[in-house]
Amino acid sequence: MFTGLVQTTGIIVKRIQNGAAGKLMVRPAKSMKNLEPGESVAVNGTCLTLENDSGGILQFHVMEESFRKTNLGILPPGAGVNMERALTLSSRLGGHLVSGHIDTTGTVLSFGPAGSDIELLVELPDAIADFVVPEGSICIDGVSLTVAAVDFSQKRFSVRIIPTTWKETCLKERKVGSKVNLEADMLGKYVHFQLERMAHKRSEKSSDGIAEESGGITMGDLLRAGF
Repeated sequence: MFTGLVQTTGIIVKRIQNGAAGKLMVRPAKSMKNLEPGESVAVNGTCLTLENDSGGILQFHVMEESFRKTNLGILPPGAGVNMERALTLSSRLGGHLVSGHIDTTGTVLSFGPAGSDIELLVELPDAIADFVVPEGSICIDGVSLTVAAVDFSQKRFSVRIIPTTWKETCLKERKVGSKVNLEADMLGKYVHFQLERMAHKRSEKSSDGIAEESGGITMGDLLRAGF
């Protein structure tokens, strides 16, 4: 588990892809002390397993799916990445709960100043459209951010990035057309999944054993789920 609070940035040194899996070598900008082989590190929000630390270059084992579903498979050597070590039970939860399991990637549509902040406009893929809500949380390239606005008709959403986050992360390196890793709010995904299951079970129940059409999620469903 992670928080989406980036601890340091890093540079991709090398990527090796051999069939179903591969290796990713990253040089952190700041020393990550007492790293141990086997521990989890989020690289651009993707939970990876550390294999070894050789002269300040971290080597990770990466599954084929991770290369395919994230921008780690397309970023060139020299590209910057955001890095965060796994959360401990004594850590402060300053961002939001992040699993490190990327849902999909989205395309950067625009970015520019918005008062003292930077507004980033990103494509809203269908894979996470049900989980993105205004003022909700989303993780972009491993950075915990708050959704400022959602335009479902145009399939896009925006976030505001404060100067410190802009300065201390690699989001400033992204350009219009860049692919960024997206992880929707974990709690929203669990709630949505459970309510969908409840609605499905309700549609299968009827007094004569004939499946009924589901009317969607009702107030009763929400009450039974604790809302």
